[in-house]
Amino acid sequence: MWAAFPLLLLLLLLLSLTRRCRRGVARLEPAGRAVLITGCDSGFGHLLALRLHRLGFTVFAGCLCPESDGARRLQQEAEAGTGRLHVLRLDVTCSRDVRAAKELVLSHLPERGFWGLVNNAGISTFGETGWLPMETYEKFADVNLLGSIRTTLAFLPLLRKYKGRIVFMSSIIAYFTLGNGIYSMTKAAIEKFCDALRLEMKKFGVQVCIIQPGNYARSTKIQPPVSAEEIWSELSEEEKAVYNKEYVQERANFFNSILSEGSTNGNEVVDAMVDALTSPAPKARYMVAKLKEKALVLVCALFPTSVMDSVLSYALSK
Repeated sequence: MWAAFPLLLLLLLLLSLTRRCRRGVARLEPAGRAVLITGCDSGFGHLLALRLHRLGFTVFAGCLCPESDGARRLQQEAEAGTGRLHVLRLDVTCSRDVRAAKELVLSHLPERGFWGLVNNAGISTFGETGWLPMETYEKFADVNLLGSIRTTLAFLPLLRKYKGRIVFMSSIIAYFTLGNGIYSMTKAAIEKFCDALRLEMKKFGVQVCIIQPGNYARSTKIQPPVSAEEIWSELSEEEKAVYNKEYVQERANFFNSILSEGSTNGNEVVDAMVDALTSPAPKARYMVAKLKEKALVLVCALFPTSVMDSVLSYALSK
């Protein structure tokens, strides 16, 4: 491990120089550029839609439920604005919705064209591997993974034409899991999809960025507190024969305690999303997390899996 220390210092030096260069270049002019955001009913997507609109972008805010409180607030902003904010129904699991979104974008495309796609829509849940039915795995893959791929494939021709940006919402949970392996699975898959896409899009001038938030559960509605009673009632008889109610309650309490520690400042993540869309030299990855969360990711990257397993097992035992 120590043999890699000089290389690590060199990488840190290069990172510092890159950041200085980024600070010296003018940022992108938002006026006349369109951005489509998925998952704008609440959370980061909602905040980002408002921020980009106020910066001067033409914003297409995709909402799963146009009747939701968040969609209504966006519609009020649109009605009070200059015609640059469009609120639309967008279920990323529905190809028809994605096609309709593309048609709307094309019919309201500003003079500088389609600049950005932000794949923000996602869902989360809690449960050990055997507790969740196959239907849940299929739903999560369709929303968190295939939904992002579906929208990306639809808008890729426009992004290549205008040399735009694609921003994906990942998570530090792509590196490790503490009771939500199904969510980790989809985010790890998104990371690999982005790695391939980023390299392939370089020749077209399209830049691909990944946002990796830490625990912002209190800033979004993606993961409400879990109920041990509900989990137990939905377990199969085979799982109930292996686990007991006390164990389920302990795991639920542990997971809820993690949720309660989440940051309430979602604008920290939105700042990173805005930078990914406006910086002349955006980062490939933006990790927005507490120091201890970054340390866990570092342990995952530098140490054997057995070390990380021991760290997480210790955390779970507490």
